[in-house]
Amino acid sequence: MADVGFVPGDFVPPTSLVTERFRLEPLGPRHNAADHAAWMSSIEHIRATPGYPDGSWPPVDGMSLEDNRADLARHAADFENRRGFTFTVLDPADGDVIGCVYLYPPSTPDHDVTVQSWVRADRADLDTPLADTVATWLATEWPWRRIDRCGR
Repeated sequence: MADVGFVPGDFVPPTSLVTERFRLEPLGPRHNAADHAAWMSSIEHIRATPGYPDGSWPPVDGMSLEDNRADLARHAADFENRRGFTFTVLDPADGDVIGCVYLYPPSTPDHDVTVQSWVRADRADLDTPLADTVATWLATEWPWRRIDRCGR
């Protein structure tokens, strides 16, 4: 199995993770309105979440719905082209967006992947369970072994 980029060429990336408390699916433009509402309602909370130390995201003043759609289209293209994998975190009961998980190449050679996640402020109780569940998922379903959990 030869490595081709971020994941091995023959690796089939999982497209879902389902638990009783949340469900992950690839993030895309179809999530725009709910994604935008989720993070816009929780800017301070997200900025205080482990993994967002540089203070550049989310933007303090937010962004337009159109700019958010372009960002989601970029994430979807990254997923399709295997450059990064972003998942929306949905409430299994009503399908509402409650957060995001990002799997991207690391900035240092010490790791194989950098994982970041956030949840809305009103769902803060899911922050640690989401991060821990994703860590287990990465260890069992993904090809990476040296995972940068960004301080978690």
